[in-house]
Amino acid sequence: IPEGEILSGIKINDEKDMQKAGKIISEKYNCACLLKGGHKINDANDYLYENKKGVWFKGKRIKNKNTHGTGCTLSSAIAANLAKGYDMENSIKMAKEFLSNALLDMLDLGKGSGPMNHAFDIKDSYKKLCEK
Repeated sequence: IPEGEILSGIKINDEKDMQKAGKIISEKYNCACLLKGGHKINDANDYLYENKKGVWFKGKRIKNKNTHGTGCTLSSAIAANLAKGYDMENSIKMAKEFLSNALLDMLDLGKGSGPMNHAFDIKDSYKKLCEK
């Protein structure tokens, strides 16, 4: 949301503002624009504006203090899915699912807002190989 405010030039206070900012950014920079809900705007619902069309991706806020890097994780997962050949909407859906599961694993490292568990889906047999 803070980045969206800078790029769009408007204050984002609610979902209606997210839609307006997404459209402004997409049309101004000729690109797809995904605004992450978070930041207490809504319950982790994200908004994509691309090719004169807006789509909401619903999500549930996960009560986990370890949320450091959620934006970077989401964008990297989207990019990886796009590289695999998925379209934008499916790439985002899968990335949100990955992020939610990484948060739901409740990894707790260090103090303060730590990272989520990016390796939540590594199979036990693979984990054993890595431990050798």
